[in-house]
Amino acid sequence: MFTGIIEELGEVKAITTSSVKSNIKIAASEITGDLKIGDSVAVNGACLTVSNLNERSFIADVMPQTFEKTNLGYLKTGERVNLERALRVSDRMGGHFVLGHVDQVGIVMEKKKSGNSLIFKISAPNDIVDYLVPRGSIAVDGVSLTVAETLDNYFFVSIIPHTAEVTTLGIREKGGKVNLEADIIGKYVKNLTELKEHKNSTLDLLNKYGYLE
Repeated sequence: MFTGIIEELGEVKAITTSSVKSNIKIAASEITGDLKIGDSVAVNGACLTVSNLNERSFIADVMPQTFEKTNLGYLKTGERVNLERALRVSDRMGGHFVLGHVDQVGIVMEKKKSGNSLIFKISAPNDIVDYLVPRGSIAVDGVSLTVAETLDNYFFVSIIPHTAEVTTLGIREKGGKVNLEADIIGKYVKNLTELKEHKNSTLDLLNKYGYLE
């Protein structure tokens, strides 16, 4: 479990992909102080497990499906990535509940300045947009952001200068691929609503043919 508040910008040092083992080595100094082998770290919002580490870097195992379904598969050596350690029960909840389970990869369609903020227009499949509401939450590359507006297959978010400075969103340009995770609360609400609608329609059908008389 994460909050979407990025702790450090790491640097990709190596990526290994093979039929036997796939992993990624990331240079980091701030989060490695209390990391242990087996701990979870969100890398661009994707939850990975630490398999090796030292004071200046860590290695995380990556399933082939994770490379395929997230923007981790597009990373190159030297690129920066957003890093966040798993939430502790005693931590402040600065963002929102982020699981680190990336739903889809979106595309930055537009990035422009508005006052001291940056406005992003990001494409997203309908099954992501369905979970979004204005002023609700979404994780973009692991960053907890507030949705400004939603339309059929894209949405808008804005970020302040601090967020641009301490996350990859500050250097993400038009055409860039970003990991998207919809708010888990929205997923549960939508699922429960659909179950209720399905139950009601089933009861109506049974009643229509006299099974409930």
